[in-house]
Amino acid sequence: MQSEKEKMLSGKPYSPFDKELTAERFKAKEIIFNFNSRRPTEVKEQKQDLIQLFTKTPKRFYIEPPFRCDYGYNIEIGINFFANYNLTILDCAKVTIGDHVMLGPNVAIYTAAHPIHYTVRNKHYEHALPITIGDNVWIGGNVVLNPGVTIGANTVIGSGSVVTKDIPSNVIAVGNPCKVKREITEEDKDYFNSKA
Repeated sequence: MQSEKEKMLSGKPYSPFDKELTAERFKAKEIIFNFNSRRPTEVKEQKQDLIQLFTKTPKRFYIEPPFRCDYGYNIEIGINFFANYNLTILDCAKVTIGDHVMLGPNVAIYTAAHPIHYTVRNKHYEHALPITIGDNVWIGGNVVLNPGVTIGANTVIGSGSVVTKDIPSNVIAVGNPCKVKREITEEDKDYFNSKA
């Protein structure tokens, strides 16, 4: 018989109030409390907190406090990752973030999902679907990523977007629901040169 944690990690309905999962969330909260409470100059200590929390961390990454997550062990980040203030990751399923990814303030990454019908939802079961963010992605402020979505490499997600479906590589996408506006072109490389 599968444990509630095994069910959670395999995308099946599970009870988040299971003793093992509750204990793991409290363990993560203790580490996150330390991270968010440190003095601004304690950058090395903050980094060690996150290394202790996440499954995979590179040498170079930075998350601006405050930060919140459920478990931490379902989060993998690539090199040169940067997240601005108030990042929230509900990591009941795997969250994989590629190299050179930038997140604006108030980004919310939600793997957890709840039943649509209230009679089932009131039994306090949920399920979780993984989220993947490709290399070189820039996600603007106040963006929400919903369960199960993938953001392709080199893509930009505009501020305030709500991503409900996969977004391909090499595009600019924006809106609620988030939709592709256009492809990123070679002309976009010259943006800053043209403004000089």
